[in-house]
Amino acid sequence: MCAKRCVIFDLDGTLTQSEEGIWNCVRYAAQSLGYPEPDLDTLRRFVGPPLSFSFHEYLHMPEDVAEAAVAKYRERYSVVGLFENRVYPGIRRLLAMLRQQGAHVAVATSKPQTYAERIVAHFGLDKWFDRVVGPGMKSGSGKEGLIRAALPDEWDESWDDCWMVGDTRFDIEGGRRVGVHTVGAGYGYGTEEELTTAGCDVLCRTVEELIAHFCPNQPVLQGVFLSMEGLDGSGKTTQMNLLEDGLARWGYEIVRSREPGGSRVGEKVRDILLDCGNIGMTAETEALLYAASRAQHVREVIRPTVASGKVLLCDRFVDSSVAYQGGGRELGVQQVLDINAPAVDGTLPLCTVYLDIDHEKAMARRSAASELDRIEMEADSFHARVEAAYRELIARDPQRFVVVDATRKPEEISEDVLKRVLARLAEVEA
Repeated sequence: MCAKRCVIFDLDGTLTQSEEGIWNCVRYAAQSLGYPEPDLDTLRRFVGPPLSFSFHEYLHMPEDVAEAAVAKYRERYSVVGLFENRVYPGIRRLLAMLRQQGAHVAVATSKPQTYAERIVAHFGLDKWFDRVVGPGMKSGSGKEGLIRAALPDEWDESWDDCWMVGDTRFDIEGGRRVGVHTVGAGYGYGTEEELTTAGCDVLCRTVEELIAHFCPNQPVLQGVFLSMEGLDGSGKTTQMNLLEDGLARWGYEIVRSREPGGSRVGEKVRDILLDCGNIGMTAETEALLYAASRAQHVREVIRPTVASGKVLLCDRFVDSSVAYQGGGRELGVQQVLDINAPAVDGTLPLCTVYLDIDHEKAMARRSAASELDRIEMEADSFHARVEAAYRELIARDPQRFVVVDATRKPEEISEDVLKRVLARLAEVEA
């Protein structure tokens, strides 16, 4: 579609929201050299320009001291700081769409190349870039030179669809000197006044505006449906929160939902299902209500979210019905699957995280946390059947389930969950 299109991105403030790591390392360098901690306005200026320039210009360090500060900065940054970072929501979608166009896509950053390459690879963005260009660790390069190095070998001035995207005047001025069009990323660390004064051709205040500029009328790539399952007391709420934050750090656009519920109609059904006053509800009624809530959820929330290119992260899905009504209520796994077949209508998660813990340990945790709902109040034998039904489901569909030991510390579980979910997502992005 765009055989001669080239799009070059700055890194900090354009692809990633990197202030956390940068600011922590600037504080570390200043403290190490006996300088007072910079205020927030000063710290903001460090995102984008070369470090030696920033230490000299903003902290008023002599040039030799500024170089020593750069060394101290990198002492921490190379180990910790470069991963204290977040990919802007929508960037993954934009890069995938540009790659689908056949465009040449590159990074030109004032960050040392070895760091830039590690960051891009760490967040799984490297598959979309033809080049990642930054200055060497011991020698700098002006933005103009970096942009020229990021251009495709066959580039010449006849290319009229070549762009530099950045959030500071350095990016815009560098692009103009090279002779390419420029886009000011108004959501980054520079100001709109700075970008327009520098002469950007287009100002995009959000990543969505970038997508609209580069990919008008281009079909959106499908998103992904993920779910998490576990016995009551398995730590699911904690792990849902941590997984949501972890995926957001990688730039995935998360829409979080839950079952029963997830829609206006579904939430009303949820109130009925969990109300302790409905103790006499039959197993069949319960199963059918769950399926009814799910039918609405699938059509109103799950499918539209995935169609928009985002990630639908759901706290429980059909597996819970199979386990709790099929196993716990003894309706049978297959019967509950059959009841839910028209509700689900083929919509299943790409992967389902199952937090694996013995039902007795799980209920001991849950009972100590807060008041139990109608289903949590069931006897131990009920929860034993639920656990057994989950294990049957996992045996039936081992490729979909990610089974994680939920008896460990929350941070250990979270690290395991995120690593394995990211691996599944990488498979569909490849």
